This record gives sequence, structure tokens and C-alpha cells, in this order.
Amino acid sequence: MTSPVILAIDQGTTSSRAIVYDVATFAVLGAAQQETEQHYPRDGWVEHEPEEIWYSVARTVREAVAKSGRDAKSIAAIGITNQRETTVVWDRATGRTVGRAIVWQDRRTTDFCRERAADQPWLTERTGLVLDPYFSGTKLRWMLHNVPELKAGAEAGHLAAGTVDSFLMWRLTGGSHVTDASNASRTLLFNIHRMQWDDELLRFFEVPRALLPEVKPSAAEFGVTKGLDFLPDRIPIRGVAGDQQAALFGQGCFGPEAGKCTYGTGAFFLLHTGDAAVSSKHKLLTTVAATTGSQPKYALEGAVFIAGAAVQWLRDGLHLFKSSAEVEELARRSNPAEGVLFVPGLVGLGAPHWVPEARGVMFGLTRATTAADLGRAALEGVAFQVADLIDAAVKDVATGGTGHGAATLKVDGGMSANDWFLQFQADVLGRPVARAAHGESTALGAAFLAAVGAGLADEAKLAALSSAAATTFDAKMGAADRDAKLAAWRKAVRAVVAFYSTGG
Repeated sequence: MTSPVILAIDQGTTSSRAIVYDVATFAVLGAAQQETEQHYPRDGWVEHEPEEIWYSVARTVREAVAKSGRDAKSIAAIGITNQRETTVVWDRATGRTVGRAIVWQDRRTTDFCRERAADQPWLTERTGLVLDPYFSGTKLRWMLHNVPELKAGAEAGHLAAGTVDSFLMWRLTGGSHVTDASNASRTLLFNIHRMQWDDELLRFFEVPRALLPEVKPSAAEFGVTKGLDFLPDRIPIRGVAGDQQAALFGQGCFGPEAGKCTYGTGAFFLLHTGDAAVSSKHKLLTTVAATTGSQPKYALEGAVFIAGAAVQWLRDGLHLFKSSAEVEELARRSNPAEGVLFVPGLVGLGAPHWVPEARGVMFGLTRATTAADLGRAALEGVAFQVADLIDAAVKDVATGGTGHGAATLKVDGGMSANDWFLQFQADVLGRPVARAAHGESTALGAAFLAAVGAGLADEAKLAALSSAAATTFDAKMGAADRDAKLAAWRKAVRAVVAFYSTGG
């Protein structure tokens, strides 16, 4: 008799993936991926077609199950992870979406955020976030003010809204309007201390409560499949989390002192803080981690807007090389004495600086500078930014009394395949960096949550699985060299911040 399987659905910004895991070993039995299109109707606007998202999920699920060689009836549970903050509205009666989804990268609400900047302290106290277009509440407010049919329909209770996970679960279950706390915590509408939608926040953003889904822990009963042509009825959805919280869980970071960084287009660092919602004094975000019980769990989060995108820019914008994989060899060939520094603020600087007006700047260019030096500087710039995030988190948790930060940084994502980069990251951190043997921590985290929610695994078993066969990079750089490099980097960042903060 074959063991049951877990289906993980990973709906990301540029693609949808489905992976079928064996529940005993979490080996991948079948996987499929399909790219999805982003739309840019105006400068700073980013949108998705929700129907395209839905069709891509249906197609990848069908393909992954077929590749697994297992009958879909053997799926014991479904786990879902998703791009966070992206906001969807649909009709409760028909399930049809109303307009496009507004994506997390969209900046159309910048003016509103600037106008209400004085409200940020009390918003941050309740939500752990900053008042920024990044988060869902600003997007939903814009929709209600600018799409005529939305406001009346919302007030009458005819419409539903949510992040991508909520939209997918409505479709998968035939009408369950639910989300999990990790996704709710990214909306600016959710009180992370009371773990509920906050009436004062709803009034501030002018969002009717009737629009919003029920909030559950990340491992819970979210509903069962119903009326689909690609899955049988009554498969339970038992795990849901936003992509970065899912990756934290997939890396086995279940409690305080555990941290991970995912290197994709940007880089996202999360440090688990356990039961404590640590209030950052260093411009990090306080967010809800994937929660498997009634007691909420929290994390500190910092986002670097440009990570892998810096390498893509050198490849596609400057045509310095043909493949992103070439940058590792370029970095090895570069002469570190050239001293080139790249502050990759191509779309602004995120945490812990939060300077959206900033742009990328290179320091130390001479006639001797080569493509190899620029490639090395791009990788170093990403590593330095992550070092700043971790330094901020260490200071926050020391102040909050929860510890001294992750002893070992767990990493995943596309850039984590670059050995030179991970060695440099370990060097500037002065602590080990561990690369997971599995490449899909986000989807694996969704599968882990579904297994816990279905009673098929516990966190002790999952911690052992997630840490198996990791490749560890130990710091080799001396403290004096590390301090000198970080001092030069921080001097460069201060110059960039000063230049753009004064409108130079």
C-alpha cells in the first residue's frame, strides 16, 4: 500500500507551481510550473489577471498529480502558499473577479501614504508594519474609491476580498471565505496582538468588515475541495501561509533564534521571535509567523528590494554576461583591491533604511574597473544589505530580551546556488550560512503546514527533515577585514541616503 501524499500549491508573483510530496519522506513525486503575466498599465502600477492565476493553478495541479504517478484520491491534504499583499476582489454570488488584482509591487497609493504619514506610529503599533503602498489595506482602499461598482457592492455584502490565498480557497472549495493569520498580518487591517481585524484600522482605510475573510491559524481546517474538474471532492485544505512565512517554516525555523533569508528578485530575511511580537527600533517589520496552534507566533522581517534583480540588470541592461550563472566565475576573477562598491537601490532602498526615492549608485570606478569587478560588487551589495538587516534584527531582539539572533542563517532561493556569494555572506555576517538541500522551501513549508494540520506529522519530525544534508559555509574572513568592509559599505549607504533625501 502506497503512503498518502500532500499537494502544495505555490502561487508566486511570476509563476504558479504545484508539487506533490510523499508524506513519509517529503520526497518530490511530481512538480509543475507555469509563468503568469504581469501588467503595467501606468508607471508604478502592477496588476495581475486573477483568472489567469486560477487557470495556471488548475493546470499545474493537474500536471503535477499526473507526473507523480499517484491517484488524486490519495492526496491527504493540500497546502497553499502565495505572494503576499496582492489584493483580489470578487462577486460572492458568481465567484467572478471584479477588475484585476493589485500586486504587492504596485505604488499607486504613494500619495495617500505620504498624506497620512502622521498616522504611522499608531498603525505600526497595531500592525507591526509601516504605512506603505506595499500593503493590502492601501490597495483595497484605492479600489473602493476608484472602481465605481466596488463601493456599493462591498457595503451591500455582495463582494468578497482577500489576498491570493483567500481567492484560491474560495475557488477550490466552492465558497469558503478564509485566510490565515500570516497573510492577514500583511494587510494593515489586522491587529497582530489581538489577532483579529481591527475596527479602527478598517475605518481608517474605509474598508467594510463584510468584505474580509475569516482568519485562522496557518495549520487548520480551511475547507474541502468541491466541484473541480482537476481534483476530486472533499480533499481538505489544512495548511496556508504567505510565501516568506512558509519558507521560514519549510526551513525548520519553528521558534526563537531561528532565521532564514530567501534570495530571489529581492531578498527577505525573517527571524522567528516565538511568542513575542518584538517591536523594531531599527525599521524592521513585526509580522505573524506561520502558526500551528492557538498561541500566535511572530517574526521580525526585513526586505531587500533588489537581490537577484541586480545580477539580471548587469546581464540584461548592461549586457556584461549572457547567463546569471556566469557572475560567480566573474566574482572569483575580480581583484578585491579594486574596491568597487555598488549600492543596488535600483527601485529604492528597503529595510532598514526605507528610502523609496533612492536609486542605484556605484563607488570606486576607475579605468581599470572590469565587468568582473561590477559582478562582484553586485553580489557583495546584496550580502551587505542582508548583513544590515541581520544587524538590525540582532539589536531588536537583544532589546526585546528574546536573544541574540540566528546563530546560523538558513538560506534558499535562486542566488543561494552561488557558492562564492554564500561564502561572502557568511564572511560579512561572521556566522555560518546553511543552504538547504531542497530548493523549494516555500512550497515545502506549505506541505509541512498541511501535514501538521492533517495530523500526519509534528514539528520534531519536520525539523529533522528540513535540516538534512544542508551545505554549510563557515565565516573565514578576519574580524578586522569584515569591520573595514562593513564600514566602507555603510559610508556608501549614508552618502546615497543623504543625496536622495535632500533631492540632490
